[in-house]
This record gives sequence, C-alpha cells and structure tokens, in this order.
Amino acid sequence: MNSRDDFDVELSPRGIVLLKIRMDNPTAPVREIRDILADQYGIELSHNRVNELLHDMSDKDVFRKSIQPNKRIFDYHSFRIAFHYPNFEDQWEECYLELVEDPHVVMFCNADSNYHWQLLMQFNGDREAEQWMHHFFKKHGSLIAQFDNTKLPTVHKFDTHSSVFDEKLWQTEEGREYCRTHERSTATKRPLPLMGAAIRSRRLPPLDVVVSK
Repeated sequence: MNSRDDFDVELSPRGIVLLKIRMDNPTAPVREIRDILADQYGIELSHNRVNELLHDMSDKDVFRKSIQPNKRIFDYHSFRIAFHYPNFEDQWEECYLELVEDPHVVMFCNADSNYHWQLLMQFNGDREAEQWMHHFFKKHGSLIAQFDNTKLPTVHKFDTHSSVFDEKLWQTEEGREYCRTHERSTATKRPLPLMGAAIRSRRLPPLDVVVSK
C-alpha cells in the first residue's frame, strides 16, 4: 500500500519551483521552462540542466505525465466500505488488488473512519455503476459490513493547482526569496489581486448547479 510516508524524495525549493512551472506548462519545451525559471524566479540554469532535473523528478515519481479526460464525460460516485472483520484476514488482499487495478477507480484511500476504504469512482452511467456494484457484492460481499454509495452529480473542481506548493516554499528562506521574486516579476502583469481577479473574472454556474437538489 502507498502512503505519504513511502515518498522519501526531498524536494529543494528550486525543485518545487520547477515542479510548479511544469504543472502550469505541461507541454512547454524545456527551453521555455528555462526562460520562465530565469524571468519569473531568478533561477539561471541551462536547458540541458533543466532537462536533467525534470527527468530525475519523473524517474523518482515526483510527477507523472498523464492525459486527464474532461470530467463531464463520466458520472462520479463516492464509495465507502466498512469491513466484516471475521473475514478480513483471508479476503482483504484479493479485494484490494482488484480495486487498485480497476479502471473505474480514480482514487482509493484509507480513512480514519468506520468506513476504512474510500473510493472515488467514475462510470459511463447509472447502469454501469449498478452492474459494477452487483458484481462487487457478489464476489466480495462477505468482506463487507457496510457500504455507502453517494452519487456526485456535479464535479466543480478536479485538479491540483501548482500554487498549493507555495506553502512549502514559504517554509525556507530560499523558497521565500523565490516567491518574492515571482511576485515582483508578475506584479505589472496582474492589475487585480490574485484571488479578487480570479473571482471577478470567473463566470459562476447557476445556483441549482452549485446546490444540487
């Protein structure tokens, strides 16, 4: 099983900046990444060195190259599973491996809850979701004490924004300096404060979409 404790790669402030830029520019050539490092963060590296660093981060599984389909293609469900512990020792592993490999599973995690396994699922429609649950219970029902299924009719956000790493950068003096340099370099290009600009420029969905009845 994978947990945060299994990830032992130490990211330097410079590495975090590089990861942020790659996240914001996933298809940009290395030379463009190099230029952003220099122009916005004051980090001067050759494009060969930037390429080496990106390859090293990819090899260490710091990030993965993937294509994210439009979230509106699928229906999403939250499944929560509580165990019938008399059968747990003999049956958990087969069930666990099947869930890890199942293409419908977007996220599978342990939780500090009576529902110890929690999953974010995607299906083409209600029929496929019902069929999946039917086959799952038929094969693994004796492992399950409780099962909660919540359909998620509207997904408002489903991504990781690069600015979440700013909190890590502010933990070191080097990282804080990179943040200050970035703020200075982009200040003239941003007439409104970051959050205010984002809120004022974003078109909000209708209320009945925000609060599904």
